[in-house]
Amino acid sequence: MSIIVNKYKCGYCGACVGVCPTGALELIETWIEVDNKCTGCGICQKICPLGAIEVDR
Repeated sequence: MSIIVNKYKCGYCGACVGVCPTGALELIETWIEVDNKCTGCGICQKICPLGAIEVDR
């Protein structure tokens, strides 16, 4: 499982970074980096105000 961040929808607000329980997300200037700690829990997808995150199961 992994997450896909749509760079065209993402507003880089960092909301997803703050709720990630594993710390797998990092806001770096104008993109969100996802590392291998991601468990695909979907919390980031639920919190994203712009619908820019999709969980790929």
